[in-house]
Amino acid sequence: MARRVVVALLGPVAWAPPGTDPVEWRAALAEDVVDLLATLNEVETAVAVTAADRSLADAVIWPDTAVYEVPETTPNAVFAALAGAGYDQAAVIAGDAPDVPGLTIGKLLRPLTTRPVAVAPVEGGAPGLLGVAARLPVPGWLPPLDLDTARPAAVRVAAPRPGDLAVTPAWRRLRGPDDLAFLDPAVEGWEATRALLSGAARSH
Repeated sequence: MARRVVVALLGPVAWAPPGTDPVEWRAALAEDVVDLLATLNEVETAVAVTAADRSLADAVIWPDTAVYEVPETTPNAVFAALAGAGYDQAAVIAGDAPDVPGLTIGKLLRPLTTRPVAVAPVEGGAPGLLGVAARLPVPGWLPPLDLDTARPAAVRVAAPRPGDLAVTPAWRRLRGPDDLAFLDPAVEGWEATRALLSGAARSH
């Protein structure tokens, strides 16, 4: 069986809801993503941060979670950091999707049995990706990617054949006030984010 890892990439978070501390908001999002990854089966999990954010990683990881320090918060930097770690496949997930279902991450990894790269877009057609998965070592044609701005079409253009890229189901990231409306209180998970939002609501 292929050895797989799913990495939460804890990049900058440019927005926080009114009434919440931006540092606490970023930590809550990260904690929920890391907690979700810990429930996944048949994969190892890790966190990637820049050296400046190592304390954030240390605050949210589980005891057996690996932390990779990267020079920049891009999927490409994470894939490079994983070189030599013995993984056959890797997925990099944005650190601001606290309610992403494990099934969505599983669907991002599944195409790697037949294709070298898969991407999950951000729901709603906005620029950006929820995540990127690739066989390791990554193919040389994979362009530099920014999870906040990349689109699947740009990755497909870079591929030698359109079929080399799989586009998997989209999911939302919490990047602005409109995204909060899609959080479903009935869905399990995202406990830290939920607690922070309820506290902010009570204080207003």
